[in-house]
Parts: sequence; C-alpha cells; structure tokens
Amino acid sequence: MAQDLSVGGSVRQSTYDRYESIINLHIKPALGRIKLRKLTPFHLQTFYRDKLDNGLAPATVMNTHSIIYKALKQAICWDLIPRNVADNVTPPRPTPQKEMQPLSAEEARRLLEAARGDKLEALYVLAIYTGMREGELLGLKWEDVDLNRGVLRIRRTLTRNGGKVALGETKTPSSRRTIHLTQGAIQALKTHLGRQLEEIETLGDLYQDQGLVFTTNTGAPINPSNFRQRSFNKLLKKARLPQIRPHDLRHTRATLLLQQNTHPKYVQELLGHANIKITLDTYSHWIPSMGAHTAAAMEKALLME
Repeated sequence: MAQDLSVGGSVRQSTYDRYESIINLHIKPALGRIKLRKLTPFHLQTFYRDKLDNGLAPATVMNTHSIIYKALKQAICWDLIPRNVADNVTPPRPTPQKEMQPLSAEEARRLLEAARGDKLEALYVLAIYTGMREGELLGLKWEDVDLNRGVLRIRRTLTRNGGKVALGETKTPSSRRTIHLTQGAIQALKTHLGRQLEEIETLGDLYQDQGLVFTTNTGAPINPSNFRQRSFNKLLKKARLPQIRPHDLRHTRATLLLQQNTHPKYVQELLGHANIKITLDTYSHWIPSMGAHTAAAMEKALLME
C-alpha cells in the first residue's frame, strides 16, 4: 500500500496521534507493501479477521477500517485509484459504549466530603458542579477564571501529543463556553489559589508556572493517567464508592440537573454539546416521568370548562 495520507491540520492533535499509532502498529506492517491499485477487498477482509483473531478490540479494528476508507477516498480524489475497495468490505461491529455510571446526589456529596482538604478538592467541586470534561479541567488556566464575576471560560483542553500531554483546542467549537460558578465553587477555587500561591513562594524558581489552575507539585500539567491512578481512584475508595470513570462526574452533573426538571437546552449549553440531539440521545432515559408529564399536559390543555 502507498505511504499513508496525512491528515495533519484537519483533526485534533490527539486524533492525529491515534491515527498515526494505528497506521504504524497495524496497517503498515500488514498492508504497507501492497500497491494501491493492487489492493483488494479480500486483502482488507483478511487483515481485519487476522487482527480480531489476534485479540485486537473490535472498536480498534473499526477505527482502522475508518482510517483506510478515508485514505482510499482521498486517493480517488487524487486520481491514484479508480474505486474504493473498502466499500466492498464488511467491518467488524464496534463494541457498545461503556454504560455511564453517574453518582446519585448522596454519592456526590460523599465524594465531595472525602475530597475536603485534598490538594485537588477544587477540581472535584468543579467536575460535579460544572460538568467540565477531564481535559477541560486539567487544561484550565487562571486567566480563564474570573472569581469576582463568578464565571470561567472553557477555551482549551489537555490532550496527548506524541505520548506527552499538551494544551490543545477544545473538542468542538461549541465546547468553548462560559460557565457560571456556584458560591461553593468560587470558595473552593479561592482556597485552591491561596494554597497554590504558597507552593509557588516555597519552591521559587523550581516551580514551572504555566498559569494552570490544577498542576503537579512543581506546576507542570497533570497527566490524566496519573490523575486517575493517584488521586481519583483513591478518593473513590475513601468515599466507599464504586470504581467509576472521571467522565462519570460529568454525567453526574447532567443527570442531577435533568432529574430536577432542568430544561435539556440549558444542560446542552452547560456541557458544551454540539446540539441538543446529543444531550437527549445521551440522557433521555434519565429525564423523570416524561411520558406521564406529557400525558398530563395534553389532558390539561384540552380540558373543557
């Protein structure tokens, strides 16, 4: 197969890194020597079957198929091949997404109580009270926070770049948003800022000040894997809670709001979803008594005096 076709600049860096990893680890070793015009559906179907038989996750094989399909589609645009042979291949079905595990209101209170006094207490307060994504929290800078007005702006996210973490663009344009903070969140951030200023004064030149709100002990960005293993998982255990993902704190914010009959449009804007369909598709089964409510509303509308 010909040299892989670059998508640099058209996707987020973390997506580009994932594409590059799949190409180098799976596609090139198996298909790299096959000329584009000699590539057949049989080559691809056999390739996918071999990968599945050797234990590669169906979702990863599906992503591999997607990369090959896009590359071949671009090759057609460049008149390198007459047709896309990936059209005649049946890719594996992706595994279902892991079911969300939002916390109940009581469980969320237990988590916040367990986080009291923790170096990252303010992060957990923001996670539950704002529904920010993990990368948005770890990429938050003080210049984006206005404690006097009680708002913060989401303008960047922490992403992986070549195996390292780096600040990058938000997931989608709609992810760039302004969030109004509760008094509890404001106070948590003020306490966090005071503690951070003390650390900066103590470490002096050893502190790598990048303006981040949440950092390592020396001011560097927090690696998401380290955050989960060294902080989040330990906090869950301390609070006697099940092993959930950090992203489930975002789901917790959404489901608690919807259970309080908050309009889904407000939840969409808070979470930074591209459109309300995503919000409804994700959380419709958490909206309480929707059927009973609509039936009662229709009965009331048509009630004759």
